[in-house]
Amino acid sequence: MAPAPALVRSARCLWHWQWLQLMNGLGPADADGHYRRQAGAFVTLPPVPEDAATPGGHVLIVGRSCPWAHRAWLVWCLRHLHPSVELVVVEPDPQAGRWRFATPFEGCETLVELYQRSGAATSVRATVPALYARSQNRILVSESARLIELLNRWPQNAGAAPLDLEPPTQAEATTHWREQLQHRVNDGVYRCGFARSQAAYARAEAELFDTLQQADARLAERPNGWLSGDRLSLADVVLFPTLIRLEQVYAPLFGCSRVPLWQLPALWQWRARFYRLDGVQDTCWPDAWRGDYFGALFPLNPGGLVPAGPPLSTLVGELPACP
Repeated sequence: MAPAPALVRSARCLWHWQWLQLMNGLGPADADGHYRRQAGAFVTLPPVPEDAATPGGHVLIVGRSCPWAHRAWLVWCLRHLHPSVELVVVEPDPQAGRWRFATPFEGCETLVELYQRSGAATSVRATVPALYARSQNRILVSESARLIELLNRWPQNAGAAPLDLEPPTQAEATTHWREQLQHRVNDGVYRCGFARSQAAYARAEAELFDTLQQADARLAERPNGWLSGDRLSLADVVLFPTLIRLEQVYAPLFGCSRVPLWQLPALWQWRARFYRLDGVQDTCWPDAWRGDYFGALFPLNPGGLVPAGPPLSTLVGELPACP
């Protein structure tokens, strides 16, 4: 027997109220329901440390599922910084809502312990990425936009091919695209998924796909080039973690599905080219992405079921045939 209409209405009202409380725990929103990302700790760009070239003197802490950590991981990988910067991967602890070290790190079991030992306020969320200096026993920077700039200036090993991801001739275009992507795409998918109202979602979704269409048009002008010019830049680095997760997470879970990426062919080809760069594949963990997003974001997926996703190989190959 179907439940009575009055019971259904009451249950829906109660669930909506509970959903709002849970969403408030995920992130704040303004009065109109627009998601607003919380400020973090260690956001100032520090100078390159004097001991930057010391083997193992610094540690880059990342999580496999986090796109903000992914961008730092990519710079570390592309510039071959492993001789001087150690990589540590933390694991999510969804029950406690925090990142945990697989083995104790500098005497800490969790990332929040390391944050607080480095001077962060107890009210600040402990997020990845984070760059830790062993000589100073503290985190230097954890704001991803500043961290990738620092890692781009980090001294490379003598045997590594020189790579500057802030080419001076593309500086203006790189800055433009990074600013557009940060709000409309990188944060834009979260503004879609965490919107509290239909109007807030509609605005974020429109800005997201408008920017992706602009990027597609830009790349179509130079099929073998990159987003801000002929050379790879930080603009490409910040776009890739979002686009490689699009079909795996953001389309099915955050409602970012109006335009499938194959309908933006220049972006599709750009994503495939980036994925084929040396070492990039090793930074991509689709099972971890789906497991963490679908398994941990209870308000968006109350059943906790983790869906199967398309094989990554089908998303970084040739364009699919038109239906």
